[in-house]
Amino acid sequence: MTAVDRYVEAATRENTRRSYQSAIRHFELEWGGFLPASADAIAQYLADHAESLSVNTLRARLAALAQWHQTQGFPDPTKAPHVRKVLKGIAALHPATEKRAKPMQLTQRETLAVWLDGQIAQASDERSRLAYVRNRALVILGFWRGFHSDELSRLRIEHVTVEAGRGMTLFLPRTKVDRGHLGTTFKAPALSRLCPVTAYEAWFAASGLTEGFVFRSIDRWGNISDEGLHAASFVPLLRNLFREAELPAPDSYSSHSLRRGFAT
Repeated sequence: MTAVDRYVEAATRENTRRSYQSAIRHFELEWGGFLPASADAIAQYLADHAESLSVNTLRARLAALAQWHQTQGFPDPTKAPHVRKVLKGIAALHPATEKRAKPMQLTQRETLAVWLDGQIAQASDERSRLAYVRNRALVILGFWRGFHSDELSRLRIEHVTVEAGRGMTLFLPRTKVDRGHLGTTFKAPALSRLCPVTAYEAWFAASGLTEGFVFRSIDRWGNISDEGLHAASFVPLLRNLFREAELPAPDSYSSHSLRRGFAT
């Protein structure tokens, strides 16, 4: 990989990169398209999937195809007026209500935190205790700062500063809204109830970690991984927690529930 390629790769978020790769595979392998593609082929691809994919998904597929053509030095067929008219027609004939993650309300977060406290106190093995302590920190900190799942997965210990009794500062080198790639600093307060600082410190002390990723997987023997939790693991993790804590409609929650709950 050349220096230029390395910097180009660094400019694209990992989730976006995976999404683009998946879209290209779908176009070539599943649909049978050829790259570079013509505007007519792109329009036909949209038409063939108008009823099976949402408009937002089709827009994402177009973005991936546009990026492939641009980086390979070919004219971008997705910008053709014919393609844009087809997409506009699909949006008119197949309107869809956007599915949004159910926000996690304060009372639900409190219910979950209390349940986790009980599980920590009753844990019969070290692996379970560590997992519950980690999950409590993840839920409380994620809620208070409204983090995306990929932001929580990339949070590092060396970028967290705790002032006992006052609060904590967290730095993320890259966030979804940080278009200039300058990094973003977040603050979380010390609270008397459901405190993100206390929850983080409890996980920090229990894990014995001193550097690297804050939130990590734990194997069946209680060994903590060197790598951070994968962003895609947050949805099943949260839904399992909601289900075990007997919160209603657990499958309606996702990692965005923390962020939407924070926003509301």
